[in-house]
Amino acid sequence: MKNVHFKQLITICMAIILTLSPTSASAALKRGTSGTDVKNVQTMLKDLGYFKYAKTTGYYGSITEVAVKRFQKKNGLVADGVVGKITRRALLANDKKKVTSNFTLMSNVKHSNIGALDWFSKVQYIWPRGTNAIVTDVNTGKSFNLKRTYGTNHADVEPLTKKDTAIIKDLWNGWSWERRAVVVQVGKSIIAGSMAGMPHAGVDSASAEKVVSGRSCNYGRGQNLDSVKNNGVNGVMDLHFKNSRNHNTNKVKKEHQDMVIKAAKYIEKHLL
Repeated sequence: MKNVHFKQLITICMAIILTLSPTSASAALKRGTSGTDVKNVQTMLKDLGYFKYAKTTGYYGSITEVAVKRFQKKNGLVADGVVGKITRRALLANDKKKVTSNFTLMSNVKHSNIGALDWFSKVQYIWPRGTNAIVTDVNTGKSFNLKRTYGTNHADVEPLTKKDTAIIKDLWNGWSWERRAVVVQVGKSIIAGSMAGMPHAGVDSASAEKVVSGRSCNYGRGQNLDSVKNNGVNGVMDLHFKNSRNHNTNKVKKEHQDMVIKAAKYIEKHLL
C-alpha cells in the first residue's frame, strides 16, 4: 500500500512536465528569454530554495541565472547558467524528491476522516481550539504547522514557529488575502481547506485576549487574537472548510469554497 502511495505522489511531479509544451521543453533557457517555461523553472528553483526573488516573473534575468548556477554547482553540473536538457532533468528529479518527502507522513497514515468535510458538523470537532495541524499547500507541496486558536464560523489559526511563518510568507509572496487550496492533517484526518495568508486582529507583543489598540491589518482596538507568541506573526489567519462562513458577514464565500473543492479533488487524486 505504501508503494502505491509513492507512485501516486510521483504523478504530482509528472504534472510539472506536462505544463511544458514539446517545443519549449526541448529549447534551452538562458538569460534574456521569457515565457511560461521560464516561470515554471523559477517556481521549481524557488521551491528548492535557489530562486530568492519575492515572486516568479517569467523573465530569465540575472537573478534567475544566479539561481540556476547555484543549483547546477550544488548538483555537480556545469555551472553555465543555462537550463538545457540535463539541468531540466535534474530540476524535475529534485522537485519530485521534495514533494514526495512532504507527503510521506500523509501517505503512511490510515485515515479515518478524509476529503471535503463540513465545518459545522465535523471539522470544528475534529480540530478543536488549541490543537495543532500539519497543513500542505496543494500547488507546491510545501508543508507548515498551525494551531487553531480562535474562530467559530471558520478556523482562526496561527503558525507555531518563525520557520512556519517563513514558509507561509514565501508561499503567499508576503502577507496576502489570496485564497490557496490546502490539505489539513489533524491526527488521522485529512481535510480539504482554503487558507488566506493575512495575519489580522492581533499584536504578538501583547497578552492574548487582552483589549489592545493597533491590532494588525487595521483592526483597531479590540480583543487581542494572538495566542502563539514569538512566531513572527501578529494575529490570526483564516482557514475555511466546506460550508464555513465569514465572521463579519456570516456568509459562505465562494472564493474559499472553490479552493476547498480544488483541495478535495487533489486528495481524491493523490491520497485516496
